[in-house]
Amino acid sequence: MPVLAKPRSEAGSKGMSGCFETIQAYALRAIGIGERLLPKTDITLCEQMVLIGSGLIWNVYFGILATGFGFWFAVCLSLGRASPLAILRMAAASFVFLFRGSPLFIQFFFAYEAFVLLPKIGVTLDLGVFVIDASTGWLTKAWAGALFVLFCNTAAYSSEIFSGALQAVPNGQIEAARASGMTKFQIFRRIMFPNMLRLAWPAYMNEAIFLFHSTTLVFFSGFPAWRQEGDALYYASYFAEKTFNPFVPYPIVAGYFILITLVIIGFFSVTSTYLNRSVPQQRRVKPRFRLLRSR
Repeated sequence: MPVLAKPRSEAGSKGMSGCFETIQAYALRAIGIGERLLPKTDITLCEQMVLIGSGLIWNVYFGILATGFGFWFAVCLSLGRASPLAILRMAAASFVFLFRGSPLFIQFFFAYEAFVLLPKIGVTLDLGVFVIDASTGWLTKAWAGALFVLFCNTAAYSSEIFSGALQAVPNGQIEAARASGMTKFQIFRRIMFPNMLRLAWPAYMNEAIFLFHSTTLVFFSGFPAWRQEGDALYYASYFAEKTFNPFVPYPIVAGYFILITLVIIGFFSVTSTYLNRSVPQQRRVKPRFRLLRSR
Protein backbone atom coordinates (compact mmCIF):
# COMPACT_ATOMS: atom_id res chain seq x y z
CA MET A 1 0.00 0.00 0.00
CA PRO A 2 1.62 3.36 -0.99
CA VAL A 3 2.62 5.78 1.75
CA LEU A 4 0.98 9.14 1.37
CA ALA A 5 3.33 12.12 1.53
CA LYS A 6 2.62 14.70 4.22
CA PRO A 7 1.34 18.05 3.05
CA ARG A 8 4.00 20.73 2.66
CA SER A 9 2.27 22.99 5.14
CA GLU A 10 2.42 20.29 7.83
CA ALA A 11 6.08 19.53 7.13
CA GLY A 12 6.90 23.21 7.12
CA SER A 13 5.13 23.82 10.43
CA LYS A 14 7.06 20.95 12.01
CA GLY A 15 10.30 22.41 10.68
CA MET A 16 9.44 25.81 12.09
CA SER A 17 8.48 24.35 15.46
CA GLY A 18 11.70 22.33 15.52
CA CYS A 19 13.73 25.44 14.79
CA PHE A 20 11.86 27.34 17.50
CA GLU A 21 12.73 24.56 19.96
CA THR A 22 16.36 24.79 18.84
CA ILE A 23 16.36 28.52 19.53
CA GLN A 24 14.92 27.90 23.00
CA ALA A 25 17.52 25.23 23.72
CA TYR A 26 20.68 26.76 22.27
CA ALA A 27 20.25 30.54 21.78
CA LEU A 28 22.06 31.35 25.05
CA ARG A 29 24.17 28.22 25.38
CA ALA A 30 27.42 30.14 24.90
CA ILE A 31 26.82 31.91 28.23
CA GLY A 32 25.76 28.78 30.10
CA ILE A 33 21.99 28.97 29.67
CA GLY A 34 20.05 26.18 27.98
CA GLU A 35 20.85 22.69 26.71
CA ARG A 36 24.33 21.46 27.62
CA LEU A 37 24.72 18.63 25.09
CA LEU A 38 25.68 19.63 21.57
CA PRO A 39 23.96 17.95 18.59
CA LYS A 40 26.12 15.15 17.21
CA THR A 41 24.03 13.54 14.45
CA ASP A 42 21.47 14.80 11.93
CA ILE A 43 22.71 18.36 12.44
CA THR A 44 20.33 20.85 10.84
CA LEU A 45 21.01 24.26 9.33
CA CYS A 46 18.93 25.85 12.07
CA GLU A 47 21.10 24.27 14.79
CA GLN A 48 24.24 25.58 13.12
CA MET A 49 22.87 29.10 12.75
CA VAL A 50 21.53 29.23 16.30
CA LEU A 51 24.65 27.86 18.00
CA ILE A 52 27.05 29.96 15.93
CA GLY A 53 24.88 32.97 16.70
CA SER A 54 25.02 32.02 20.36
CA GLY A 55 28.82 31.95 20.22
CA LEU A 56 28.74 35.37 18.59
CA ILE A 57 27.70 36.75 21.99
CA TRP A 58 31.32 36.34 23.10
CA ASN A 59 32.67 38.05 19.99
CA VAL A 60 30.37 41.00 20.61
CA TYR A 61 31.41 40.99 24.29
CA PHE A 62 35.11 41.13 23.39
CA GLY A 63 34.56 43.75 20.69
CA ILE A 64 32.39 46.16 22.67
CA LEU A 65 34.41 46.09 25.90
CA ALA A 66 37.82 46.18 24.20
CA THR A 67 36.73 49.08 21.98
CA GLY A 68 35.03 50.96 24.81
CA PHE A 69 37.88 50.78 27.30
CA GLY A 70 40.58 50.84 24.63
CA PHE A 71 39.24 54.13 23.27
CA TRP A 72 39.98 56.01 26.49
CA PHE A 73 43.34 54.31 26.98
CA ALA A 74 44.26 55.22 23.40
CA VAL A 75 43.43 58.87 24.13
CA CYS A 76 45.70 58.71 27.19
CA LEU A 77 48.48 57.15 25.12
CA SER A 78 48.20 59.83 22.45
CA LEU A 79 48.38 62.53 25.13
CA GLY A 80 51.37 60.76 26.68
CA ARG A 81 53.18 60.76 23.37
CA ALA A 82 52.56 64.49 23.05
CA SER A 83 53.59 65.20 26.65
CA PRO A 84 56.55 67.49 27.39
CA LEU A 85 57.74 64.90 29.96
CA ALA A 86 60.25 62.51 28.41
CA ILE A 87 59.31 59.61 30.70
CA LEU A 88 55.65 59.75 29.60
CA ARG A 89 56.62 59.96 25.93
CA MET A 90 58.95 56.98 26.24
CA ALA A 91 56.45 54.88 28.20
CA ALA A 92 53.62 55.56 25.73
CA ALA A 93 55.82 55.07 22.67
CA SER A 94 57.23 51.79 24.05
CA PHE A 95 53.77 50.41 24.76
CA VAL A 96 52.54 51.32 21.26
CA PHE A 97 55.66 49.87 19.62
CA LEU A 98 55.33 46.60 21.56
CA PHE A 99 51.71 45.92 20.65
CA ARG A 100 51.87 47.27 17.10
CA GLY A 101 55.15 45.54 16.36
CA SER A 102 54.09 42.02 17.33
CA PRO A 103 51.29 39.82 15.90
CA LEU A 104 48.06 39.65 17.87
CA PHE A 105 48.16 35.84 18.02
CA ILE A 106 51.63 35.92 19.62
CA GLN A 107 50.33 38.44 22.16
CA PHE A 108 47.56 35.99 23.11
CA PHE A 109 50.13 33.23 23.55
CA PHE A 110 52.57 35.22 25.69
CA ALA A 111 49.79 36.71 27.82
CA TYR A 112 48.31 33.30 28.59
CA GLU A 113 51.72 31.84 29.45
CA ALA A 114 52.46 34.83 31.69
CA PHE A 115 49.12 34.58 33.49
CA VAL A 116 49.63 30.83 34.06
CA LEU A 117 53.36 30.41 34.68
CA LEU A 118 54.32 33.53 36.63
CA PRO A 119 52.04 32.82 39.63
CA LYS A 120 53.19 29.18 39.65
CA ILE A 121 56.86 30.09 40.04
CA GLY A 122 56.06 32.77 42.62
CA VAL A 123 56.74 35.80 40.39
CA THR A 124 54.54 38.84 41.02
CA LEU A 125 53.95 41.22 38.13
CA ASP A 126 52.66 44.70 38.98
CA LEU A 127 50.86 46.23 35.97
CA GLY A 128 49.75 49.32 37.86
CA VAL A 129 46.04 48.61 37.46
CA PHE A 130 46.31 45.21 39.15
CA VAL A 131 48.96 42.75 40.31
CA ILE A 132 49.38 39.31 38.71
CA ASP A 133 49.99 36.71 41.41
CA ALA A 134 48.50 33.44 42.65
CA SER A 135 45.16 35.14 43.35
CA THR A 136 44.59 36.25 39.74
CA GLY A 137 43.84 32.86 38.21
CA TRP A 138 40.76 34.39 36.59
CA LEU A 139 43.10 36.03 34.06
CA THR A 140 43.68 32.61 32.48
CA LYS A 141 40.02 32.58 31.40
CA ALA A 142 39.16 33.90 27.95
CA TRP A 143 36.58 36.40 29.23
CA ALA A 144 39.33 38.26 31.14
CA GLY A 145 42.73 37.36 29.66
CA ALA A 146 41.77 37.54 25.99
CA LEU A 147 39.83 40.75 26.64
CA PHE A 148 42.93 42.28 28.25
CA VAL A 149 45.07 41.47 25.18
CA LEU A 150 42.47 42.87 22.76
CA PHE A 151 42.17 45.98 24.92
CA CYS A 152 45.92 46.62 24.79
CA ASN A 153 46.15 45.85 21.08
CA THR A 154 43.36 48.15 19.96
CA ALA A 155 44.57 50.92 22.29
CA ALA A 156 48.00 50.80 20.66
CA TYR A 157 46.59 50.99 17.12
CA SER A 158 44.01 53.62 18.01
CA SER A 159 46.59 55.84 19.71
CA GLU A 160 48.37 56.21 16.36
CA ILE A 161 45.11 57.46 14.85
CA PHE A 162 44.46 59.89 17.70
CA SER A 163 48.07 61.13 17.73
CA GLY A 164 47.82 62.08 14.06
CA ALA A 165 44.45 63.75 14.66
CA LEU A 166 45.86 65.76 17.59
CA GLN A 167 48.64 67.08 15.40
CA ALA A 168 46.06 68.09 12.79
CA VAL A 169 44.04 70.25 15.18
CA PRO A 170 44.28 73.87 13.89
CA ASN A 171 46.78 75.89 15.93
CA GLY A 172 44.73 79.02 15.41
CA GLN A 173 41.88 77.62 17.50
CA ILE A 174 44.28 76.64 20.30
CA GLU A 175 45.94 80.06 20.30
CA ALA A 176 42.56 81.78 20.36
CA ALA A 177 41.53 79.65 23.35
CA ARG A 178 44.72 80.57 25.21
CA ALA A 179 44.17 84.22 24.45
CA SER A 180 40.67 84.01 25.89
CA GLY A 181 42.09 82.78 29.19
CA MET A 182 41.15 79.10 29.02
CA THR A 183 43.09 76.61 31.14
CA LYS A 184 44.91 73.65 29.58
CA PHE A 185 42.14 71.29 30.60
CA GLN A 186 39.48 73.58 29.13
CA ILE A 187 41.44 73.86 25.88
CA PHE A 188 41.67 70.08 25.63
CA ARG A 189 38.02 69.48 26.53
CA ARG A 190 36.50 72.20 24.33
CA ILE A 191 38.96 72.54 21.44
CA MET A 192 41.45 69.68 21.08
CA PHE A 193 39.32 66.67 22.04
CA PRO A 194 36.27 67.49 19.84
CA ASN A 195 38.49 68.27 16.85
CA MET A 196 40.64 65.19 17.42
CA LEU A 197 37.53 63.02 17.60
CA ARG A 198 36.05 64.52 14.45
CA LEU A 199 39.24 64.03 12.45
CA ALA A 200 40.02 60.55 13.79
CA TRP A 201 36.50 59.12 13.60
CA PRO A 202 36.65 57.76 10.00
CA ALA A 203 39.92 55.91 10.60
CA TYR A 204 38.78 54.77 14.05
CA MET A 205 35.72 53.15 12.46
CA ASN A 206 38.01 50.86 10.48
CA GLU A 207 39.93 50.00 13.64
CA ALA A 208 36.68 49.07 15.40
CA ILE A 209 35.63 46.83 12.49
CA PHE A 210 38.93 45.01 12.38
CA LEU A 211 38.95 44.61 16.15
CA PHE A 212 35.63 42.77 15.94
CA HIS A 213 37.12 40.57 13.22
CA SER A 214 40.17 39.94 15.40
CA THR A 215 37.99 38.48 18.15
CA THR A 216 37.84 35.26 16.11
CA LEU A 217 41.51 34.69 17.00
CA VAL A 218 40.51 34.01 20.60
CA PHE A 219 39.41 30.53 19.48
CA PHE A 220 42.93 29.76 18.24
CA SER A 221 44.69 31.24 21.27
CA GLY A 222 45.71 29.43 24.44
CA PHE A 223 42.73 30.74 26.39
CA PRO A 224 40.36 27.75 26.78
CA ALA A 225 36.62 27.75 26.22
CA TRP A 226 35.15 26.95 29.64
CA ARG A 227 32.44 24.24 29.56
CA GLN A 228 32.30 24.46 25.75
CA GLU A 229 31.05 28.03 26.03
CA GLY A 230 33.03 29.18 23.01
CA ASP A 231 32.70 31.94 20.45
CA ALA A 232 31.25 31.76 16.95
CA LEU A 233 34.34 30.17 15.41
CA TYR A 234 34.39 27.53 18.16
CA TYR A 235 30.96 26.25 17.14
CA ALA A 236 31.70 26.62 13.42
CA SER A 237 34.78 24.42 13.84
CA TYR A 238 32.72 21.89 15.79
CA PHE A 239 30.09 21.63 13.04
CA ALA A 240 32.73 21.45 10.30
CA GLU A 241 34.29 18.50 12.12
CA LYS A 242 30.99 16.68 12.74
CA THR A 243 29.45 17.21 9.29
CA PHE A 244 32.70 17.06 7.27
CA ASN A 245 31.38 20.11 5.42
CA PRO A 246 33.10 23.42 6.25
CA PHE A 247 31.18 25.22 3.49
CA VAL A 248 28.11 25.69 5.68
CA PRO A 249 29.28 26.79 9.16
CA TYR A 250 32.10 29.10 8.09
CA PRO A 251 29.95 31.13 5.64
CA ILE A 252 27.43 31.46 8.47
CA VAL A 253 30.18 33.02 10.63
CA ALA A 254 31.11 35.33 7.75
CA GLY A 255 27.47 36.35 7.33
CA TYR A 256 27.12 37.21 11.00
CA PHE A 257 30.27 39.34 10.94
CA ILE A 258 29.09 41.14 7.80
CA LEU A 259 25.94 42.09 9.73
CA ILE A 260 28.07 43.32 12.64
CA THR A 261 30.17 45.36 10.21
CA LEU A 262 27.04 47.00 8.80
CA VAL A 263 25.89 47.88 12.32
CA ILE A 264 29.29 49.43 13.13
CA ILE A 265 29.28 51.44 9.90
CA GLY A 266 25.78 52.68 10.68
CA PHE A 267 26.75 53.67 14.22
CA PHE A 268 29.87 55.55 13.13
CA SER A 269 27.99 57.27 10.30
CA VAL A 270 25.35 58.59 12.71
CA THR A 271 27.91 59.71 15.29
CA SER A 272 30.05 61.30 12.56
CA THR A 273 27.09 63.44 11.54
CA TYR A 274 26.78 64.60 15.14
CA LEU A 275 30.53 65.32 15.48
CA ASN A 276 30.51 67.35 12.25
CA ARG A 277 27.34 69.28 13.03
CA SER A 278 29.19 72.61 13.31
CA VAL A 279 31.46 72.05 10.30
CA PRO A 280 30.55 73.20 6.77
CA GLN A 281 29.38 70.41 4.46
CA GLN A 282 32.41 70.62 2.16
CA ARG A 283 34.88 70.27 5.08
CA ARG A 284 33.24 67.29 6.75
CA VAL A 285 35.27 64.08 7.09
CA LYS A 286 33.01 61.07 6.50
CA PRO A 287 33.77 57.50 7.64
CA ARG A 288 34.82 55.14 4.87
CA PHE A 289 35.35 51.43 5.23
CA ARG A 290 38.70 50.31 3.84
CA LEU A 291 38.95 46.72 2.63
CA LEU A 292 42.73 46.52 2.93
CA ARG A 293 44.32 46.50 6.36
CA SER A 294 47.33 44.78 7.92
CA ARG A 295 47.45 43.62 11.50
